Amino acid sequence: MASAISKTRKNLIDVAQQLFAKKGVENTTMNDIAEASQRGRRTLYTYFNSKYDIYRAVIESELNVLYSKMEEVIKRDIPADEKLILLAFTRLSAVKEVVTRNGTLRANFFRDIWQVENVRKEFDKKEIRFLEGIIQDGCNKGIFALKNVKQTAEIMHYAFKGLEVPTIRGTLKLDYNRKEDRDIISDLVFKGLYRRSE
Repeated sequence: MASAISKTRKNLIDVAQQLFAKKGVENTTMNDIAEASQRGRRTLYTYFNSKYDIYRAVIESELNVLYSKMEEVIKRDIPADEKLILLAFTRLSAVKEVVTRNGTLRANFFRDIWQVENVRKEFDKKEIRFLEGIIQDGCNKGIFALKNVKQTAEIMHYAFKGLEVPTIRGTLKLDYNRKEDRDIISDLVFKGLYRRSE
């Protein structure tokens, strides 16, 4: 029974996501979602209290995709410094992919940023824990020398997050496959801005 419930709920989220992407959240009604999913309004209201409840579920669903991509990086057996850079590029690429895939959600992403941010709170905590784990591993293995791993992870998280909007808009084009892009991020994260003595 539980799997039937979760399957129905997932179907409703998928249908709503497609409608939101095509028509926009504002122009999509609960009736539209009920009709497109070939379910009655009663079924829809069994799972969701409102259209914005469904919108929230769509955002959560997309964040889970992003989370699983980051989890794949975490599981890789590579040095902590390489893992940090790969994680930064993976998350930026995945965020852009999510927003682009959702069509007119792109406009809503910028308009409803606070609603998106509210849903992201749990995701952000997970990402900070990921970063803490990588940084701590790097410290344990003598790659990094830091006094405050937790705070470093938080600052790094918000620094990476700050790159999202320009990446989504296309004003910042970073590509993990381009060595010069990896070097720029790597130098900034690991070497900072100071001039190094030869």
